[in-house]
Formats: sequence, structure tokens, C-alpha cells
Amino acid sequence: MDSFKYILGLLLLSITAFGLIFYVRTAIASESTDNAFPETPQDALSASVKKSSQLIPSIYDFTVQTIEGEPKALKDYRGQALLIVNTASLCGYTPQYRSLEELYQRFKARGFTVLAFPANNFLNQEPGNNAEIKNFCFRQYKTSFPLFSKISVKGEDIHPLYAFLTSGTKFPGPITWNFNKFLVNPKGEVIARFETPIDPLSPDIIQTIERNLPTP
Repeated sequence: MDSFKYILGLLLLSITAFGLIFYVRTAIASESTDNAFPETPQDALSASVKKSSQLIPSIYDFTVQTIEGEPKALKDYRGQALLIVNTASLCGYTPQYRSLEELYQRFKARGFTVLAFPANNFLNQEPGNNAEIKNFCFRQYKTSFPLFSKISVKGEDIHPLYAFLTSGTKFPGPITWNFNKFLVNPKGEVIARFETPIDPLSPDIIQTIERNLPTP
């Protein structure tokens, strides 16, 4: 019996010692891994990209300025279909203002709005100040859809809204000229992009708008 107790004691002691050794080795290995492989710039970049991908903004996260200089949150347009356009007063495509107004009048009762952003990024074709732009649009084209303060739509001084439209959506790429157009559905998703030569009253634009109006 004494011999059995002695053997059992040795066995329990061995098990305890083995468990302690395993714990110490695991702790050392964990600490070694943390210290031996510090975060590299690539690791930091990957983590940043992963984090930012979880914080992708929507169109409703932006606040802009009206042509009168008042702040306007785009979340105020939640639930509407939007056509966002960079415009200019001295461009060969400036008559598209007339088409934009007609489009707005046709669909505004069904939850559609045109948002126009004057920009002087192409051959100085929007040189005026906000008051001059507003007067020009109303005098020449009787526009009634929302006009916003002049911004930059490309380059180092690009407005955050256009940085998002040209790099944070399914339609990336720099603005190519005045009157590029982005269509936003009532959920705030950018669902289509139309280049400058496509007139706002073209069948492609009208059909896409009709499919995404909140009101039949």
C-alpha cells in the first residue's frame, strides 16, 4: 500500500510539473511573438484599410454649402433619387442646364432632385462667383433645382464629396469634364455614372431614374 501511495504521489507531481512547464513555455512564446515581429508599415496600412472599409461614408455623411453660402446636409435628401452634376457657365455643354431643369420638373413630384455643383476645373469655364453663377442660371435657364457653392471636383483641392464620388463608389475615376453625372438612389447608393456628352434627357438617364424613383 505504501508503495502504491508513493507511485501515485510521483505521478501527481509529474503531472503538475508538466502543466507548469507548458504554461511557462506558452507565455514565453506569446511574448516572443509580440516582440520579435513588430508591426511593419505594411501591417499598419492593412489595418488602416480594414478599419476604413468598415467606415465607408455614404452620400448622406456630407454637408455642403448652398449657392447662398448656407450649410446643407445631404442627409436632408434621404429617400429621394438624386442626380449630382458638376456644372459650368461657359462650356459647350452649358445648355444641359435646360435639360436638367426639364428633368427636374418632370420627376420632382415623384421624389427626384438635381444637385448642381459649379466648378472651375476645366479651362476656366466657371470663373464667376456664387452670386454671378446663380444669376446666370436663373436668367438663362430659369433653374429651380438646388445650386451649391462653387467647388473643386478634381486635383489636390478636390471637395470631399467629389473625392468620395470618384474613389469611394462603384464608379471610380476622375471627373473628365463639366457635366459628369452621378445618379443616387433613395437609399443613398451611387448606382450610375453618365459622362458629359450624355444629355440629361437621354433615354438611358430617364429610364434609370424611373426605375429608382421612390414614388411610382
